[in-house]
Amino acid sequence: MKHTPPPTPKDLGCRRGDFSRKHYGSVELVSHASRTCNLDYAPGTWRRTDVHLENPEYHTRWFFKYFLGKGHILAKVATFRKSFVTLLHVFFLLLLSAQGTLKISLPYSPTKTLSVKSILSAMNMDRFERGPREILNPDIQKDLLVLEEQEGSVNFKFGVLFAKDGQLTDDEMFSNEMGSESFDKFLKLLGDSITLQGWAGYRGGLDTKNDTTGIKSIYTVYQGHELMFHVSTMLPYSKENKQQVERKRHIGNDIVTIVFQEGDDASSSFKPSMIRSHFTHIFALVRYNCQTDSYRLKFFSEESVPLFGPPLPSPPVFTDHHEFRDFLLVKLINGEKATLETPTFAQKRQRTLDMLIRSLYQDLMPDLHKNMLNRRSFSDVLPESPKSARKKEEARQAEFVRIGQALKLKTIVRGDAPTSLVTTGLCRKEPWESQSFCSTFPHEVVCADSWGQSLLVATDAAGVLLLDGEPRLIVFDKTLLVKQMHILEPQDLLITRADKGKDARLYVFRLSTLKRGLEEQQQARGKCDSRENKLEKTKGCHLYSINTHHGSELRIVAAIRNKLLLITRKRFEGFSAVGGTDSPVEEFQYIREICLCDPPAVMALVDGPTGENDNMICVGYKHQFDLINESTGDAYRLHHVDANRVNFVAAMDVYEDGEAGLLLCYNYICSYKKVCPFNGSTPMIQSNTSDFHFSWNQMPNAIVCAFPYILAFTTDSIEIRLVVNGNLVYTAVVPELQLAASRVSTKCFART
Repeated sequence: MKHTPPPTPKDLGCRRGDFSRKHYGSVELVSHASRTCNLDYAPGTWRRTDVHLENPEYHTRWFFKYFLGKGHILAKVATFRKSFVTLLHVFFLLLLSAQGTLKISLPYSPTKTLSVKSILSAMNMDRFERGPREILNPDIQKDLLVLEEQEGSVNFKFGVLFAKDGQLTDDEMFSNEMGSESFDKFLKLLGDSITLQGWAGYRGGLDTKNDTTGIKSIYTVYQGHELMFHVSTMLPYSKENKQQVERKRHIGNDIVTIVFQEGDDASSSFKPSMIRSHFTHIFALVRYNCQTDSYRLKFFSEESVPLFGPPLPSPPVFTDHHEFRDFLLVKLINGEKATLETPTFAQKRQRTLDMLIRSLYQDLMPDLHKNMLNRRSFSDVLPESPKSARKKEEARQAEFVRIGQALKLKTIVRGDAPTSLVTTGLCRKEPWESQSFCSTFPHEVVCADSWGQSLLVATDAAGVLLLDGEPRLIVFDKTLLVKQMHILEPQDLLITRADKGKDARLYVFRLSTLKRGLEEQQQARGKCDSRENKLEKTKGCHLYSINTHHGSELRIVAAIRNKLLLITRKRFEGFSAVGGTDSPVEEFQYIREICLCDPPAVMALVDGPTGENDNMICVGYKHQFDLINESTGDAYRLHHVDANRVNFVAAMDVYEDGEAGLLLCYNYICSYKKVCPFNGSTPMIQSNTSDFHFSWNQMPNAIVCAFPYILAFTTDSIEIRLVVNGNLVYTAVVPELQLAASRVSTKCFART
């Protein structure tokens, strides 16, 4: 299966793996000077980019989706240390606490029963003061549903303010009794005009009985979310009240507000300071150009709001109105979700969650001490009940299911949850939609890399094959056991790690030589034919890494037990002529050896800004990630892993505005660490405001960074998040998945 991520702008440096928080989101600050562009652009030069909801609710509302009202699988609930944990047939796990919700899933094996200790260990909860106890009261589902609803919005209310050209105060803007022809056209684009009296859907705080908040409003459903717009000209107007308190009461308490400003781009521009509101954190400024029938969009965000997508195009001009609607609605929803992560809202949410959990714990404490003869410990939840208690257990399960299904139906009818796949937008074609590259492949894939439009695959029993239609060409026979490979086409080079144990070595080949052998239908190379391609000092190598940002030279670091061997290859014009041989071995030189305390599990080369004594090697081993100075061998602690068991997944070098940063992936965690600035040969490693971390829903086996996305490949899914903040964008379920190769700026190959 071939996965093709969408192309990304060249100025973002995606082919070098660079990304920039300064450009991503194109959001100006309210309290600081705005970053604006005064150049005039011709509209219609932009095409649709990636417009996706971040952290979509149909992926994050796990309790509602996977637990509530499930008849074939019973949700088991336990309490300990004033936190709640829920198990679902050891597939999906939730940990609800005041700090938020942790969501992970574990692979299910019918032949292996997971112990509760191992499950809690996966959540870093293997140490606790009091053993968890099962809660038998089915009404706990109501409280857990309320807790989950505190985590994020399902439905949204947005303000819409009409401003005439030249209006500079909020009193003037709120006093407009009527809009204009272009404003009415914009409202029709946003949604449908609905009558409030008797309205049964999401009302967004508007009166649906007595018309005290107006007669009509604008409403729509977008990807499973109900959106109600508080339109200034539709809210009650009072001639006696110049401040229009009723209008400000609704729009002033919206987190995100759209300002539709009349006039051309040269007229007086809107500034956030014109609106007095302590609650509104994001303004979207919309202007309509009747001459080009286009919309121009601009966003202002309070400085505490985290970055959110999609990024504004340059120029931010939309001639396709349906594309503009998609972009605007997604940007508004993502903006409100991002605002909920600001300290102001996060602290309020944490206090609310803490209060709810403490109240639940206190209510349940008496019940936990009653009927101790019938009370089972949490470790007895997974096995089946004894026959003597089976009828009682079945009755209890039926009551759990009945109450859960009733709650689910009530939530859907109320409009607080996605009701169908049609409204969630899942039918829309996504840029990561897969396509078949090779329909049948009978061998186990060890590693692979793309070579032009073909795929070079190392197998377990058939050697190394070149897949490019039929027939499949054998490049190396099965005597050369390739375990790791990199194809560097600009350098006419194939790097491989072959064999195992003490016999393992690095081999280097010219691609042009291999290609000529295939064209001349020469016999496939074997281990004996590749002796002149060995890098001799690499004997016993169990892991290697190369620098992905090729400057003046290629760098390779080979791990031989707890020793690192640094190798470089100088860049020349016309590699194939160097040395006059088919083997490029003579072009490589051994720089130095560096000893570590333990063998590394993952490695990444980090380029310094000058390349003079400031290049680094990131290594992950034991319970830590360290940075090693290539020149001196000095080690610096980068990140400590606070877990009993560590499954290292990857260390990836990424660059932000030319400065080094690292994505460290282990267990369920992905952590971004900025390593900047370099101070001579010493990296400055300290807590930085740009650092962040998040948890994958499933433990990844491999990570691929393709700006603006980071993709986690698990045993049965591809989890796609934004590399700048870790927000979830999409989860593709692909059973029996194995990542074979990736070329981050173009494509990924996965075996299913």
